[in-house]
Amino acid sequence: MLGDCGWKSWRCVLLVWLLVTVPSFAQDARKYDFAKPLPTRMADASDDFFSAGHVPELRLSVADADLQKLRENPRNYVRSQIGEDGQKNYKSVGLKLKGAAGSFQDVDQKPAFTLNFDKFTKKQDFHAIEKLYLNNSVQDESFANEWLCSLIFRVAGIPAPRVGHARVWLNERDLGLFVIKEAYDSKFIKRYFENSKGNLYDGGFLQELDAPLEKDDGDGVDDRSDLQAIVAACHLPPNAANWKQLAELVDVDQFVTFMALELLTCHWDGYCHNRNNYRVYFHPTNGRAHFLPHGMDQMFQDPGFSIIDFPPALLATAVMQNAQWRGLYRQRLRDLMPLFAPAAGLQNEVDKLTARLKPVVQQMGEDRWQQFSDRIAEVKQRLHERAEHLTQQIEQPDPQPLAFDKAGQAALGDWFERVEDGNAQVERRPIDGDAKQLLIRKVDGECIVASWRSRVLLERGRYRLEAKAKATGVKPIEGDQKVGAGLRISGSERDNKLIGTTAWKPLQFSFEVEERRFVELVLELRATAGQVEYEVASLRLMKQ
Repeated sequence: MLGDCGWKSWRCVLLVWLLVTVPSFAQDARKYDFAKPLPTRMADASDDFFSAGHVPELRLSVADADLQKLRENPRNYVRSQIGEDGQKNYKSVGLKLKGAAGSFQDVDQKPAFTLNFDKFTKKQDFHAIEKLYLNNSVQDESFANEWLCSLIFRVAGIPAPRVGHARVWLNERDLGLFVIKEAYDSKFIKRYFENSKGNLYDGGFLQELDAPLEKDDGDGVDDRSDLQAIVAACHLPPNAANWKQLAELVDVDQFVTFMALELLTCHWDGYCHNRNNYRVYFHPTNGRAHFLPHGMDQMFQDPGFSIIDFPPALLATAVMQNAQWRGLYRQRLRDLMPLFAPAAGLQNEVDKLTARLKPVVQQMGEDRWQQFSDRIAEVKQRLHERAEHLTQQIEQPDPQPLAFDKAGQAALGDWFERVEDGNAQVERRPIDGDAKQLLIRKVDGECIVASWRSRVLLERGRYRLEAKAKATGVKPIEGDQKVGAGLRISGSERDNKLIGTTAWKPLQFSFEVEERRFVELVLELRATAGQVEYEVASLRLMKQ
């Protein structure tokens, strides 16, 4: 930021530019209503399909030879015949499997599908939709998160796919309830942007903007120079001229809303926190980038998820360094708060969804209905707890960097748990009445990926994370580069590891911070068996 060095001329330039570039807070107060989601620019049969909330029965038929192809190459399209409600049949629909770590299942389990209706039969569509997803929702047994959060984004003015539900069979095998979701494609872009010829990029799996993101659509450049320009601007020194350059490349007002919503909904696996699950569309009229949400099946998991901390993603970090944009973000949080607190509004939307799905789930058996009801109750409870935490956080001051003593050491005490895959026991283990160990243990299933995490705001510099740990029967996941138990920061690899059974051992992980930002420290276990314990008293961060 500009320092207090008597640069009055710089301050005047900055003030004038900000007043022109960033909307006035007083004029920017916005009202949001669940009954008024972002309207589309074109009306067709898909509007009736999603607004009616009908839960169709979809019967997918795939030949044995094509099933084998899916076992060998699940990401390649095969032909499928699809029946809808026993009345309409779709021929030669392109079908392939989808999903990333945690959600992917093979064709003999409960796979998630991408359906491309005009892949092999031109101009064929499903209620005016050419491409859609059938998500297995194995990480969300309430089947509510994607539906609810897509609605929240659209109510707040951010384009997001419309979501419904379907009951699905594969060759007479009942796969149960699925989330049905429209795809990000050229038709989706046409619904929300007056010019649909811009580049649309898929954020892929755990990729920042500087990665070779896949271009899904658009008539713009093919060399990713549009993305590279944003990356370069984010790395420039934070001053008025460089912020102006960034504002010419990114729709900052839209990104601030996008960022606020990711944090309000606890989207830890989205762009701002995990550089994952996002799309970027470059509006060809002004060249500015718009960010779009994706992969919203693990939402509201941590009711205390911070809306005040600076997210670690590259663009989020750059935006939060600008005091005026940071102020705009804080104002946008206040504007959006009525959607989340009190929780009654969101809970009412969940009740509407439950009523719509009830007869479908009950047909699947009383046990399934009871399980579904329990998961819905948990969602409503998390929404209530989230509202309470947001009310407490909204007026908190901006965070300050972690303080180190004269020896360059800082104690670490604020740790939270995260289970990304499998069934894990993650708990604080008391000894003599105090929580002196952080335990991670595999319970059942093929493998687990679980961790204890702490987010700290760090100044530029080099750091070393230290901890003592003890492994018991740890068997690493075959082919996993992050072997067994160990320390790292989010988004990094590591070479420290514990496998098998060990005594207490010191572990270290060194890393560098190029500019002030939040860093997520990770104590993890990635294994097919075993447990690890981390000694609380040994957890510290050293500034080198």
